[in-house]
Amino acid sequence: MNMPLDQSALEVLRADEPASVQIADSHDQSARACYQSYIGLDHATAFHSLAWIDAITNATGHKSWLLIARRGSDVCGVLPCHMISSMLFGKALVSTGFAVGGGIMANDDVIVNDLADAFWNLANIHNCPTAELRGGMLPKGAEWHHKTDSHLGFVTLLADDDEAQLKAIPRKQRAEIRKGLKNDLTIRIGSDVQDLKWHYQVYSESVRNLGTPVFPKQLFREVLKTFGDAADILTVLDNEKPVASVLSLYHNGHVMPYWGGGTFAARQLRANDIMYYALMNHARERGCHAFDFGRSKVDTGAAHFKKNWGFEGKPLAYAVRAADGTPPRDINPLSPKYQARIKLWQKLPLPIANILGPVIARGLG
Repeated sequence: MNMPLDQSALEVLRADEPASVQIADSHDQSARACYQSYIGLDHATAFHSLAWIDAITNATGHKSWLLIARRGSDVCGVLPCHMISSMLFGKALVSTGFAVGGGIMANDDVIVNDLADAFWNLANIHNCPTAELRGGMLPKGAEWHHKTDSHLGFVTLLADDDEAQLKAIPRKQRAEIRKGLKNDLTIRIGSDVQDLKWHYQVYSESVRNLGTPVFPKQLFREVLKTFGDAADILTVLDNEKPVASVLSLYHNGHVMPYWGGGTFAARQLRANDIMYYALMNHARERGCHAFDFGRSKVDTGAAHFKKNWGFEGKPLAYAVRAADGTPPRDINPLSPKYQARIKLWQKLPLPIANILGPVIARGLG
């Protein structure tokens, strides 16, 4: 005689059941609604958001998809992705483009693997020899190479007020901020044409000095457009001249200073220090409770800088899969093969770097 299964037994059976995975164009309105309803239930990052997906697609032309897993009629997992195509760096399917996060979100490990399989199949269909999952839940299987020792993430809680925030910063770094506060610097926060102009002026010089091609200006414009009030630019001015600037994202109570930099003059003025301290206070006023300093490669100057602010780095996890016999694409600026090119780029006049840079950087997503 067959006995009816109780609810817990049914849930166990469902957890072992494979999912059907829909691969939808990111502009498909029905898929967008299903996708949004799922990511709204969990701790999605800003890079899972439709605002981010749309901004990257609109600014670069890189095609994007939403992978949606279902058991029956229930959505049980999602994965957003962009196909990055570059004459210099080849093709790759990534989740998500130009992001440090945005990987698989799923109810259980079975769904994770189902989505990863669909992701890899999509990469094969479009002749992408590399597939990259940036954070999220990682698939199992020897074909996926997990990277857990290359990058650190830096997040800390914000203090209750400006003075408490200053005291929360380690003494040595706090002294640099106090020196900067003595300078006659002006803070401007906004997202209009002037803010974007100043930001791009500073950011393009900053990355040229590091030997890195600058992203297209359209990318920043689209992020400001699609995020609306959830993004802004904070610029530090010295005698009405921008010396440091950062474009930040606001998501789930976190602020993330995502694209920022300073001119040569910023260092002596401590403008970068003032910029991040001002952003902490501004974010708190907006209702944020945490400051996400983003990721940095292990044992680099950027990682040490964030540690000086009292941030504890935590390992980030990524997964990469490459076609048989093909090495994963390499866009790591620390790679030895790029060192000569970086030194050459640092010597380029800024106007030339700003013409060539966006063409190259478009393929670095």
